[in-house]
Amino acid sequence: MSALESVLVQCPYCWEALDISVDPSVSEQEYVEDCQVCCQPILVHVTIDDDLTPHVDVRAEND
Repeated sequence: MSALESVLVQCPYCWEALDISVDPSVSEQEYVEDCQVCCQPILVHVTIDDDLTPHVDVRAEND
């Protein structure tokens, strides 16, 4: 089992920097996570490349 990777992203609502954890053993994933600061729902899309590097895209849930 792989360890979780920590990734820094920016909330699309309040623009605060957030530290989220992603699972590099899953090559593509999408889920909703609430902002740790403003509690708004953020849609998180994660892809893992061949080098196991996570690429994270976040946007407002209702965009």
